[in-house]
Amino acid sequence: MVRLTRTGIILTALAPVFGACTQAPDAAPPATDLDPALYQVEVIAEGLATPWDLAFLPNGSALVSERNGGVKWLRDGALSDVPGGPDDVFAEGQAGLFDLALSPDFETSGLVFLSYASGTADANTPALYRARLEDGALVEGETIFRAEPMRSTSAHYGARLAFLPDGTLLMTAGEGFAYREQAQVRTNHLGALLRLNPDGSAPADNPFADEGGLAAYVFSYGHRNMQGIALDEASGAIWTHEHGPQGGDELNAITPGDNYGWPIATMGLDYNGARISPYFEHDGFHAPAWVWTPSIAPSGMALYEGDLFADWQGDLLVTALAGQALHRLDLEAGAVVGEERLLHEREQRIRQVISGPDGAIWLLAESPDGQILRLTPSQ
Repeated sequence: MVRLTRTGIILTALAPVFGACTQAPDAAPPATDLDPALYQVEVIAEGLATPWDLAFLPNGSALVSERNGGVKWLRDGALSDVPGGPDDVFAEGQAGLFDLALSPDFETSGLVFLSYASGTADANTPALYRARLEDGALVEGETIFRAEPMRSTSAHYGARLAFLPDGTLLMTAGEGFAYREQAQVRTNHLGALLRLNPDGSAPADNPFADEGGLAAYVFSYGHRNMQGIALDEASGAIWTHEHGPQGGDELNAITPGDNYGWPIATMGLDYNGARISPYFEHDGFHAPAWVWTPSIAPSGMALYEGDLFADWQGDLLVTALAGQALHRLDLEAGAVVGEERLLHEREQRIRQVISGPDGAIWLLAESPDGQILRLTPSQ
């Protein structure tokens, strides 16, 4: 595999090409807090080690991934260990085991896909693992894809998964924090949304398939650290969100082949308070659909499809780590027209949200202990 050194040449080289936007565009207005009396929260299970994702099985039970490398099975409110899984999980800092996705034909194939950080502190990368769930264990597992190049950081993996209706798989890949300029280079996988076949190969109709090599996997690029992805099969919309640095968290509507600007166009500040770029937005890059400043640290996302919160159908639900809340983005005709905040009163970092098969909203909270929560309207 290719090993990357830390360089910072892209922004300097490309900046003169584009015209600056000297006045910052407006960030999203503050969210309105929903009265907690209007909803109720049930703790389904707790004691999880930094839970990252939850996937419901056809029988109503669920698999839960933990960043330390474990997979749990939730059945009738009780958690049990699921043996198996990748044996080269690098779990340090933000690295570890990440997302879960069931194959569209899971009922017949039993296939489960896991994203994780593969490797060591000196050389690691987001990877995709495929196994079959049989008798409560992951069997016949193999790592079918590793993003390139390797990095020597333990941050910004992205690693969310989502199957498209055609059976291909989207996987977000972060820019590794120290390599942010490389997000503008589509001949690597840093800061890119990737599209793969279920065997880990690159689909022949990807936007840059004709370029071959690493570019053949790239679906969109110019991203920072995408930790949320949601699909609207009715409209075909693909939504992702990504962490900004200090401010500048983005919600993006994905167009295949587009460049989303990081780090040349951003509303975020660097952690020392300096501007990362003189450009907030400009022609040539796909502008975000929504921006959070100050940062909420968006982590998970789901399109609500249930009937318990009937007025929310088709809206986006976004969980926040630093913001310690669940945000509902009101979508109308593919545009965000308002934002509402829930669960802030619990003061928990919320990692993931799922529109459950029972119509409830299911959440994974990281603190005080990892919890599985079920959100329903008040009776």
